[in-house]
Amino acid sequence: MARGQGINQELSDVLNELWKLDVNRMKPGKDYKINLQGKAGFVAEGCNKARDSARAPLFAYINENKLKSIDTYTHFINLLDNYEMSTGVTEHVTQEELQENHLFLDAVLKTEVMKCAHRYLVSKGRAQSDPAQFKRQLYDIWFKLYRRNKSGGEDSCGFEHVFVGETKHGKQIMGLHNWVQFYHQERNNHVDYKGYNARNNKDTPDEDDHILNLQFSWNGLVKPVGSCFIGVSPEFEVALFTIVFLLFDGRVTSVTVKVAEYLLEIVVYRFGHSIGTSYPKMISSNNRDF
Repeated sequence: MARGQGINQELSDVLNELWKLDVNRMKPGKDYKINLQGKAGFVAEGCNKARDSARAPLFAYINENKLKSIDTYTHFINLLDNYEMSTGVTEHVTQEELQENHLFLDAVLKTEVMKCAHRYLVSKGRAQSDPAQFKRQLYDIWFKLYRRNKSGGEDSCGFEHVFVGETKHGKQIMGLHNWVQFYHQERNNHVDYKGYNARNNKDTPDEDDHILNLQFSWNGLVKPVGSCFIGVSPEFEVALFTIVFLLFDGRVTSVTVKVAEYLLEIVVYRFGHSIGTSYPKMISSNNRDF
C-alpha cells in the first residue's frame, strides 16, 4: 500500500479537533528550542554502540517556569520518578504514588482536550458518559500494573512504558516516547541524543516539527529507532493513544492519520485491558513544500 492511501479520515478529524484544543502545547522557538544536528546512522537491534551524529543535546532550551505553571505538566512530572527501570523488578506502589496517579488523571480530565476525547468515545460506544467511570477506565488503561516479564511480579504499566521508559533485563530500552521525560533525562546526563532518523527528504525533520523520529542512548543502552511528539501536552498524548486503544480491538493497531501538517502512523500495542506501548511515527510533513 502506498503511504497516504490508507489515511483514516474520521480519526484524523477527531485528532485535529484535539490538536486545535491543545492550548497547553508549547511553541517551538519560543517555549522551547531543539537542536537536530546530524542524521543518525544505522544501529542493529541489540547493539549498544552508535556513532554520535549530535554533539550537543537535543533540547537547547525549555521554559521550565511555563511547564511548572500548567497543572497537567506538573502532575505528569511528579510521576516520572515512580517506577523501577528494569522489567522483572516488581513495582511497589506507595500511597503517595497512587495519589499522584489520581491527581494526574484528574488534571487531564479537566482539559478541553480530554473532554472532547471522552465525548467522541461515548458517541462510539467505547466509554461510559459518567466521568468517574471514564476515569476508572483510563486508570486501567494507563496505570494498572501487569507482568511484562514472565518471571516475577507485576513490573510494568502503560504509563511507565510509554512516557517514562524501561529496560528489558537491563539490556534493551523499551518505550520512552515522551519529550518531557527525554528532556529531564538529558538534563541529568542519563540520555545522549545521537541524531534524527529519516529515510528521505519527506520525513527529514526541522526544528519547528512537533514530532521526531530519533536515536539515543539511555544509561548506556542504545535505542536505534525511537519516536516522540515534541511540545504537545500530556493530555493530548493520553487522549490520542486512549482513543486509538479503545477504537480498535487488535493486539497491534497501526493507523495512518493526518494531524495538522503531519502525516503520521500511530502504533498501539494492547496488553489485555491496558496499553502495552504506543507511539507516533512521522511519515511526512507538508511544511517541507513551503
